[in-house]
Amino acid sequence: MDAKNLTDDQRWQIAMAKDRAFDGVFVTGVHSTGIYCRPSCPARAPKRENVKFYACGADAEAAGLRPCKRCTPETIAPDEEAVLRCLEVLRGSESQVSLEKLGTVTGYSPTHLQRLFKREVGLSPAAYHRALRRERAKDALSVGDTVTNAMYDAGYSGPSRFYDENKERFGMSPSAWRDGGRDTMIRYAITSTSLGEMLVAATGKGVCRLSFGEGRDELERRFPNAELVEGDASFADLLEQVVAAVEQPGNGPHIPLDVKGTAFQEAVWQQLRKIPPGETRSYAQIAAAAGNPKAVRAAGSANGANSVAVLIPCHRVVRSDGAIGGYAYGTEIKRELLKRELGKRD
Repeated sequence: MDAKNLTDDQRWQIAMAKDRAFDGVFVTGVHSTGIYCRPSCPARAPKRENVKFYACGADAEAAGLRPCKRCTPETIAPDEEAVLRCLEVLRGSESQVSLEKLGTVTGYSPTHLQRLFKREVGLSPAAYHRALRRERAKDALSVGDTVTNAMYDAGYSGPSRFYDENKERFGMSPSAWRDGGRDTMIRYAITSTSLGEMLVAATGKGVCRLSFGEGRDELERRFPNAELVEGDASFADLLEQVVAAVEQPGNGPHIPLDVKGTAFQEAVWQQLRKIPPGETRSYAQIAAAAGNPKAVRAAGSANGANSVAVLIPCHRVVRSDGAIGGYAYGTEIKRELLKRELGKRD
């Protein structure tokens, strides 16, 4: 759902669902009481005919309304302010920031701040900062910078720290990553499933591509400089596990992955893997869980950038109105995956 182009009917549905993801996107004006509220206000729902929606509190106040004392829509909640302050500190620091320092900055105890930050952002402060450094290094490598320059510019203290922190995440050396997989072996197989032909590809670290209706040509376009090798007997066990996870979705959390994205994309993918089989979430809910409630469109883009279908279950994301929404491999496959998770396989 595009937060910038919501209809009043959609805003009403959001207010009825008390969706925190849209706090700050608009306010709900209740003209029978003369107040305006956050979409998530816990107060009793008003009658629809008494409600008008406004882009911000200033617009509501210009229409003669006053802020609700229960949800205080004109203020930033203390917890939200604390997380925003942490994000500001982490983004501005090249070195790791201790929980104690963040606690001093926000006035929260380190333990409480850790829980709060992880609840709102989906990552701990330390994990978020590591993701920022990886993203900075990736950006530098993508524009042709040397590994050494990218390493120090991203805030790493030395080569050992850089490689120790990123060897599992990269799945290939930084130079190979920059060069489209150069000097990296990727094993692959195309196999038949009840959902159609499926491509599975993996580096030595884990699955890097799972898709339907694709072949070697598509894999070459993604990894133009990698050495692509058809999977042999040593690849068979991993392939068997992936096929089982597709035939019965929800059985693949143990399968290793080798995927990379921006800090926000990785936060979205992490949240997707937290959705229990048989349940769904809206794009707005995923954006909020990933730490940026207003980034609904970006959450949709991150969902679409997922390169390992099913194992990162982007099929569990639907529209806020309950409609199934799109899917890279067609809505029929998406519907079937959801039905299988609910135990209603045809």
